[in-house]
Amino acid sequence: MKQKKIISPKTETLFVGIDWADQEHALCIITPEGTTKQLTLKQDADAIQQWVSDIQQQFPDCEIRIAIEQSKGALVHALLNFGDLNLYPINPKQASNFRTALSPSGKKDDPGDAEMLALFLQCHLEKLRPWKPNDQETRQIANLSELRRKLDDDRKSLAQKLNSILKTYFPVMQKLFKEKLATELPLKMLRRWSDHATMKQVKPETFKKFLSEHGMKNEQKQTELFKAIRSTTLLTNDKAITETNGMYVVAIVNQILELNKSIAAFDEQIAEAISKHPDEKIFRSLPGAGDALVPRMIAGMGSDRDRYANAAEVSSHTGIAPVTRSSGKFRSVKKRSACNKFLRQTFHEFAAHSRQWSDWAGAYYRMQKSKGMKHHAAVRALAYKWIRIIFYLWKNHKTYDEQHYLNQLKSKNSPIIQFLETS
Repeated sequence: MKQKKIISPKTETLFVGIDWADQEHALCIITPEGTTKQLTLKQDADAIQQWVSDIQQQFPDCEIRIAIEQSKGALVHALLNFGDLNLYPINPKQASNFRTALSPSGKKDDPGDAEMLALFLQCHLEKLRPWKPNDQETRQIANLSELRRKLDDDRKSLAQKLNSILKTYFPVMQKLFKEKLATELPLKMLRRWSDHATMKQVKPETFKKFLSEHGMKNEQKQTELFKAIRSTTLLTNDKAITETNGMYVVAIVNQILELNKSIAAFDEQIAEAISKHPDEKIFRSLPGAGDALVPRMIAGMGSDRDRYANAAEVSSHTGIAPVTRSSGKFRSVKKRSACNKFLRQTFHEFAAHSRQWSDWAGAYYRMQKSKGMKHHAAVRALAYKWIRIIFYLWKNHKTYDEQHYLNQLKSKNSPIIQFLETS
């Protein structure tokens, strides 16, 4: 009978601080004996693999713990290939405060920052948790959602440019379509007729046929749009302006149309990834969490059920929980600024949407407003309450039941009930 190989636990620790950069990283290693080694590491897959292999061979009995001021990026992605490394993403504000404590003069350089990170990890190891990345399915949704948001930001930026240039020579398009200017119909109208004078000269049947082919089937609306274009006075007929600006508008329009296609493709990929995710039912059960918010909430909570000890940690991480400062008789409560802004926006938006789909959420919002809270403060208070519910559901793999929660509120004689009953 074969005996199982017993792997003895590693009893010593190697602390590594990495001050990352685009091309070359500064590293500081604190050995178990307390000696410090400074070196540099190129941002190259082969170089990183060789470095990890070297320290594993040089310190075979050590737990390798690495402090770095990021949780994603080229270096982190490379280090994640080695499952026996313990990564500790350090908040830049924590690192900055520790640096100031060590060097009040404000001295700063890359090797010094790497040493500071290694020391920070060594001094506060018991208060820090090694970072456990989400599973592949959740990381895919998170990455798709983040990249989709970047594409949407690009589209908004181009839409602002389009608005700005149209003001100078073709303002009627703004008045007619307003916030829908970056949608398919007005964009394709501008690509076909890029200035007011040209659009006014189009025959009614040609114009209406174009509208019908691009989604506007209602004849009355077609007629109203045609009359609005025809009856509005030209802002300018100077070809030096209309022709050149028209070329610029077509260039912007083509970019927005391509972005619309790319965003639609991302939406399809996100929908497919969400349908296969084990937590989809949990977040889909939340009132007001539609196709846009479900992937963001899945990515925000992650797949590691041990990441957060309680709902308060989630509230702090997402920025929903306020920051309280007190000293003697002084006490102030302020909105949290050091947080993941995208997650804060996600839970804030969800709480705002939930008021229309959940009876108790709407009642709770009205109760906070009755206390004198402004809109956003009341929504954040509601989001704080929702996070407690979401954390419980997520931790225990359960779906939300509105009636069950209402029954709980009534059994506890919650003050929300009076606002629920008068709603």
